[in-house]
Amino acid sequence: MPIVSLTLVSFVAWFISTLAGGGSPLVLVPLVNFLLGPAAVAPAITTGMLLGNSQRIFMFWRHINWPVTLWFLPGALTGAVLGAYAFTKIHLEWLELLIAVFLLVAVFSFGFGKKERTFTAKAWQFLPAGFLFAFVSGLIGSSGPAMNPLYLNYGLLKEEMIATKATSVTVIHIVKMVTYAAFGALTPQSLGYGLAIGLAAAPANWGAQHLLHKISDVQFRQLVLGMMVIAAVFMLWEQRDLVMFW
Repeated sequence: MPIVSLTLVSFVAWFISTLAGGGSPLVLVPLVNFLLGPAAVAPAITTGMLLGNSQRIFMFWRHINWPVTLWFLPGALTGAVLGAYAFTKIHLEWLELLIAVFLLVAVFSFGFGKKERTFTAKAWQFLPAGFLFAFVSGLIGSSGPAMNPLYLNYGLLKEEMIATKATSVTVIHIVKMVTYAAFGALTPQSLGYGLAIGLAAAPANWGAQHLLHKISDVQFRQLVLGMMVIAAVFMLWEQRDLVMFW
């Protein structure tokens, strides 16, 4: 039953994330945490994200923005290794608070969807951004839609954002998987749950692809920003004990 429930929830999460530029871990992280405990979250989510985003690469291949991807990967590869290694040694869940604040500030800067961009992003900026994103992702399992503001400011929308993001994070997840396995964090149980998450992505991505083609750029931007707000609120709720302590 846990596997069935996780598969059904994963389908919904993947479907929504295709239309909103990401966000599936928002639902999956607490569910995996409840089923397996916090130590299994990062490996299980990484396994599922690797499978689901690999499929997106094949679906949206011709929409990949290669300049952004090639700048993103060097920093991301380094950050993924360091973050995944750090995960095996320490746990800094409070980083979610920083990501939540960042997302809320970003949504506010976009005027809640009224602005197309808040600044003109350059391709080279994805190098340091990729490092930070991958490091935090390796450390806490997922960085949520933290890269979305930069994608929007670069001008990536709809299929182009989904394709470019999927290509970048797939490489990160491969590195994280290898690192988790090397340091004994990838257990058979977390791998099995990750496979359930990833397999549910196939029909969800396929179904959402057709709807994504029909929505406008403005609607997509609003969905992305809306998901960022939801992600921020969720992260704050996850760390509510720490917030109350402060």
